[in-house]
Amino acid sequence: MQLKFAKMQALGNDFVVLDGVTQALVLSPEQCRRIADRRLGIGCDQILVVDPAPTSAADFGYRIFNADGSEVGQCGNGARCLARFVERRGLSSARSLIVATQTTRMRLELRSGGWVSAELAAPVFAPAGIPLRRAEEASTYLIASDFGEISGGAVNVGNPHFVIRVEDVETAAVERWGAQLMRHADFPQGVNVGFVQKLDEAHLRLRVYERGVGETPACGSGACAAAVLMRRWGEIDSSVNVDLPGGRLRVNWVENQPIFLEGPADWVFEGEMTL
Repeated sequence: MQLKFAKMQALGNDFVVLDGVTQALVLSPEQCRRIADRRLGIGCDQILVVDPAPTSAADFGYRIFNADGSEVGQCGNGARCLARFVERRGLSSARSLIVATQTTRMRLELRSGGWVSAELAAPVFAPAGIPLRRAEEASTYLIASDFGEISGGAVNVGNPHFVIRVEDVETAAVERWGAQLMRHADFPQGVNVGFVQKLDEAHLRLRVYERGVGETPACGSGACAAAVLMRRWGEIDSSVNVDLPGGRLRVNWVENQPIFLEGPADWVFEGEMTL
């Protein structure tokens, strides 16, 4: 199979983006792993597929596959790249799009200067909706690990996140804690693990260990999860800058409302691969 693709990135979080609108596109987990392999394939954190709209309530479908071949329900950085892909490939001339993923819907707005805004659904805190194996909802949870009990907040923003408050993200045990918590039994679908540092009420620093990927330079849904939980804990304002290793994102959230994520999305190159 000859596969035409675009390579895109958002703050160093890189994607292979595929057109499933003009061609039928079914990928096996093995094929996804091959595409994502940085030595044997194209190389990326995640593979994104834009599909025909699954319902009349959306303009397009949006599938997300991790580097290990698993499909997930959300990727904020990827969604912004997807919007620019749709524009550049001429799949739509609209500046505002609604895309439907495996778990959620979101509105994407093309801005000037290569920026894209994504409107995500309101966050879910109930344990069953994350999912998290706890009987009652709490603002923080203790998760048993080889390193002792780890305290953090849990939320679903289209995918599950566990966020840990740290004094300094530079010295946080991202690899050791992230690798264990990502597959923890308390999170039956796995979890993305964020390590957040507060600089002031309008400024956070963040590192994210993504399930099925490992640490990435940036994570849009992770920025949303960190901002939402820090806001819920009374630590920050409703609008906040989130600095990740790859760059800055802007998150706006008011309680019980959708989340707004803004940031750049860049075209890197395009090509064709034989699978």
